[in-house]
Amino acid sequence: MKQQLSDRLLEARKGKGISQQDLGKLAKVHFTNIGKYERGEATPASDILNRIAKALDVTTDFLMNGTMQDKSAEAISDEELLSQFRKIEKLPAEKKKLVKEFLDAFIFKADLQKQLAP
Repeated sequence: MKQQLSDRLLEARKGKGISQQDLGKLAKVHFTNIGKYERGEATPASDILNRIAKALDVTTDFLMNGTMQDKSAEAISDEELLSQFRKIEKLPAEKKKLVKEFLDAFIFKADLQKQLAP
């Protein structure tokens, strides 16, 4: 399920254990606006998003786009392949390099076959 800014904001705030009122004070935003952002009824302007991110000790990129895992889950619909990539990520750099070289060669071969096909 794709997480939205509203979900990540709520999750980050609860993770810090602070109320909407406390976040509003820290970010210099009225707490009712924090509620609107968390419900997805409004989107904060970039300067407000920056203040909220600082108050929550997260990046604006995280609030807007999520983690790399979120992005990869959105981009790759094949769950088995996604799981394999996550396992590869934990391998030593030397082994990751070999996997990347293998993938490059496989993709190159597939592209070449496509170009040569009648």
